[in-house]
Amino acid sequence: MVPNRTDKAIEFLLHAIDSFDRRILVISPDYEILAANAAAIEDGSRDLIGRSCYEVFAHSSEPCPDCPADEVMRTGKVSLRYNQLYDSGGSEKMMCLFAYPIFDQGEIKALVMLDFDLTSLKEIEEKQHQSNAFLRNLLNSAVDAIIASDPSGRILIFNEAAEQILGYTRNEALNEISIRDVYPGNGAREVMQMLLSEAYGGCGKLKSYHINARQKNGDIVPISLNASIVYDADGNKLATIGFFHDRRDEIRMQKELENTQVQLLQSEKMASLGKMAAGVAHQLNNPLSGIILYAKLVMEEYNLPDGAMEDLERVLDDAQRAKETVKELLEFARQTNQEMKPQDVNEIVSRTVFLLENQSIFYNIEIKKEFGDNLPPINGDAQQLNHVFMNLILNAADAMGGTGTLTIKTGYLSEPHAVLIEVADTGEGIREEVLPHIFEPFYTTKEQGKGTGLGLSMVYGILESHGGTIRAESTVGKGTRFFIELPAIKTLSEDEKIG
Repeated sequence: MVPNRTDKAIEFLLHAIDSFDRRILVISPDYEILAANAAAIEDGSRDLIGRSCYEVFAHSSEPCPDCPADEVMRTGKVSLRYNQLYDSGGSEKMMCLFAYPIFDQGEIKALVMLDFDLTSLKEIEEKQHQSNAFLRNLLNSAVDAIIASDPSGRILIFNEAAEQILGYTRNEALNEISIRDVYPGNGAREVMQMLLSEAYGGCGKLKSYHINARQKNGDIVPISLNASIVYDADGNKLATIGFFHDRRDEIRMQKELENTQVQLLQSEKMASLGKMAAGVAHQLNNPLSGIILYAKLVMEEYNLPDGAMEDLERVLDDAQRAKETVKELLEFARQTNQEMKPQDVNEIVSRTVFLLENQSIFYNIEIKKEFGDNLPPINGDAQQLNHVFMNLILNAADAMGGTGTLTIKTGYLSEPHAVLIEVADTGEGIREEVLPHIFEPFYTTKEQGKGTGLGLSMVYGILESHGGTIRAESTVGKGTRFFIELPAIKTLSEDEKIG
């Protein structure tokens, strides 16, 4: 319905249309120009009324191909075209034509066509492209992964860091998955609940929250997440955006630091034990030397019965054996800095067994030694390796409850040119769920006060510092086997040879 207008209003409206510097045409359904503003008249000719628009502006004898008027007549809706050309002063210009229908009692009575110079539109689009490119570069240059999703969970932003961490391409993330696929279980719901709470950085914000993300291949990645809700001016939720980084390196470094601290603690503990052992050994040396000396003097200076001589021989043998044990104990407790040099694995293991086999816990344990011949030397610190084998042997004796068979084997692996040491017991074994954790610091299944959980962690750390590895196999009720591999020295100069 056309509103009632005063003559003054109509005059201002016509002035406004004529003041518009782009062409405005009113044409009939058969392309006849019914009315035109000043810009159209100046651009065409002053006698354009009643003529066809294609004749005046396109200098053609038939309608322009892909004319927006055809679409308006066919659909009854507005039409916008970017690719129309027309001849203006001998040069073609690309125009943007906007056309819409004028209805009269439900029928299209005429059409209005407006054109816009694409130059200004192109400049706007170019600026928009530049802004979008800058935003994309900004997002992709970020060290942290950035993911944004709409309220339904559809992903809107997925930068390169997110691609690297999660394994999805940007196209896959935008078209094939939702934010619920990024977090395992109910992780996405958990994040949203925290965003809506005041307790995690304020309503609509979540700061430095540790959670897991799921990669495309199903692997779980620990991440540290900062997230927020994006609202419009009316307070409606538009999207959720999250910034996160992969915590795997951080966790690995933290674990290495903990292992180092454990090794330092264990080293201090062993140093204290070494000092104590050295003091005890020195205290034993003097009386043992006196026993040996005076036993020999009695045997040499007195004519004793055969039975007494046999008893003195037994005293001398036991005293000499005790003296050898003290000598090995002093060697074991000798305080030195780590000294990496060629070592004979068989000799180190034999020394450790010698120190332990006569302790009461081994009285009912059969020790089998199956040492390989002509093993190549390894590069290591003898004292630290003594600690390794002592820990494993004592653990085996404890696992068997003082009764069973302890088997220690050594051999050579041509690939990867390493010495293999196997320590096996016939104890109660280690449960399947416990086995993966036995080398973790402070992990123990022993009763409180009977174990610190540091022993196998120390073993793992020492072997790792020697370039070696350790693994365990166990069957509950049948026993446990530890396999150690230490890289062998390929060639030795005369100065480097053992001894």
